[in-house]
Amino acid sequence: SEDSAMDRFLAGAEEDPEEEEEEDDDDDDVDELPESFIMKAKTGPRQSVSAAAYGEWNQKKEFTPPVHAKDDATKAKVRELLAGSFMFSALDEKDMSTVVDATEPVKLGPKERVIKQGDDGDFMFIIMDGQLDCYKKFAGEEEEKLVKTCEKGDCFGELALLYNCPRAASVESREACELLKLDSETFTNIVSDGARKKRTLYEDFLKKVKLLAGMDSYERAQVADGLKVEAHASGTTVVKEGDPGDKFYILEEGTAKATKVKGTEEKEVMQYQTGDYFGELALLRNEPRAANVIATSDCKLLTLDRKSFKRLLGPLDTILQRAASEYK
Repeated sequence: SEDSAMDRFLAGAEEDPEEEEEEDDDDDDVDELPESFIMKAKTGPRQSVSAAAYGEWNQKKEFTPPVHAKDDATKAKVRELLAGSFMFSALDEKDMSTVVDATEPVKLGPKERVIKQGDDGDFMFIIMDGQLDCYKKFAGEEEEKLVKTCEKGDCFGELALLYNCPRAASVESREACELLKLDSETFTNIVSDGARKKRTLYEDFLKKVKLLAGMDSYERAQVADGLKVEAHASGTTVVKEGDPGDKFYILEEGTAKATKVKGTEEKEVMQYQTGDYFGELALLRNEPRAANVIATSDCKLLTLDRKSFKRLLGPLDTILQRAASEYK
């Protein structure tokens, strides 16, 4: 049942009765949270969104991370899974080992709801196998809506830990699933600083993409979670004219140029620098690439493929209607 599932997942989570939160005016990192997150966090049992992020409560302390025994093969599998997530990819070897040891494998049956919208969050989860559906009840609506489906390699539940706000949505297993559960204390001490900075950075990049300019904060956060990182050395062809296009790119670091073959000559038609993007039309229609894109320095690129975009945000129609005039 829903309650029994929650009991199993939250077993052992302890609230500190002496925990006190301090008001803090510096809310820069939470400006782009959905308004409902902020309102609930201000009015719910936790009185400040920013206190955990910036107040004394969240200052790093000496702590002993939990260790859940795993054999070497399982550790390797967990490490590979975490390395593919933007939230954990920047961890150094020591911190990665700590997180791998701290994760607790958990199995779910179909239709088990592991997170309830509005609840406080004490854990986050990484999916090892299976699919889970995320449901959100919007203000003024009686019925909750399916907002996205998560699958292997995806994380969920981290927003409540990053910003000390209530759960933004409910999450329910679609089928039998295997998850990794990570406690809030390990997350706060090892992962959260880097994850918060990366999320903010990625969301800032997404604001600059005209195609995605009409997204609200919640949608932008979901796309930020779906971004993958690619590294390309100077001189590498990132996109080849005429090839099929199924993803777009945002240049996180470095420079690049676009060229087109005209007759027998290849001419430069565009230059890219940090924050620029290309390939966005691949999200609109399945057409061959219109130009080459070549790295002119060592580059780090953020990518989002069409499949991930559709999986994270549902059918493209809703988003594309907002940007249709740009592409007529």
